Amino acid sequence: MKAVIQDRYGSTDTLEFREVERPVPAADEVLVRVRAAAVNAYDWHLMHGDPKIARLVLGLRAPKARIRGRDFAGLVEAVGSEVKELHPGDEVYGEADGAFAEFVCAKDGAVGPKPAGFTFEQAAAMPLAANTALIGLRDVAGVRPGQSVLVNGASGGVGTFAVQLAKAFGAEVTGVCRTRNLDLVRSLGADHVVDYTQEDFTRTGRRYDIVLDLVGNRSLGAFRRALTPTGTLVLSGGGVYEGGSVLGPMSLFFRRRLMSPFTRRRLLELPAKPGKENLAVLRELAESGQIAPVVERTYPLSEAAEAIRHLEQEHARAKIVVTV
Repeated sequence: MKAVIQDRYGSTDTLEFREVERPVPAADEVLVRVRAAAVNAYDWHLMHGDPKIARLVLGLRAPKARIRGRDFAGLVEAVGSEVKELHPGDEVYGEADGAFAEFVCAKDGAVGPKPAGFTFEQAAAMPLAANTALIGLRDVAGVRPGQSVLVNGASGGVGTFAVQLAKAFGAEVTGVCRTRNLDLVRSLGADHVVDYTQEDFTRTGRRYDIVLDLVGNRSLGAFRRALTPTGTLVLSGGGVYEGGSVLGPMSLFFRRRLMSPFTRRRLLELPAKPGKENLAVLRELAESGQIAPVVERTYPLSEAAEAIRHLEQEHARAKIVVTV
């Protein structure tokens, strides 16, 4: 099969589109014929081995997972002996390393039926980003109807879902983005938008019950200014944090842990883990029209390196999808 391979950390120049052996599913895995796969910040962080401390897990000199890509949508090709609910021919979506390929093996627990009526490209744009937003708002922050929620990075892959989910949960939503994306964020349901090129949301005097940070461009002190006295800050590791290439978001997380005992505000981290149950929740929300992916651009699989480069360098809006 054709796949996008990486044998050493580095830029998109380290990615090769070449023939590799097709994977074989284990007993608890599903083999999927990929029809579309989404690009995430996760992909370029892993591509660079950034932050460097993460290489203790990802691989010291080269990524252990050689095929890039994480989100996918496609058709079940085969299932392992322990898989009971999915069958060959089923249309599915989910998460697994190695999605930039013609076939991918995924754990049964990270795959579910794709939303009815959605294209494969739309479905592929959802798993990691929408699941991250769902966990951050519902599980970590515990958002409730009537609360005020600010999404920093509202026009990105996770942010576009976070705005929609916060509205679906009954919150009053403020989205922070750059000038060209204001209309996009409004169209997703945001009650208020802040143009970060013109205004610093941490200095407006307005306070929020929940701040979901997807960028990492503010200090903890600045974030606290934007919170109510008992507000909640949720930090995601997907942004470009001030810890540099060695610690990355870990520097902010460490300071968060040191500061938490001394404040009434909740300063929390966002652990995004794939799961069949959350895929089912997202499918229901999508089929009911409460959330929908925004796809800025698609690239063929052979141009996956260019798709990652576009996300990394061009401040892409919403989701970039690779088609197979």
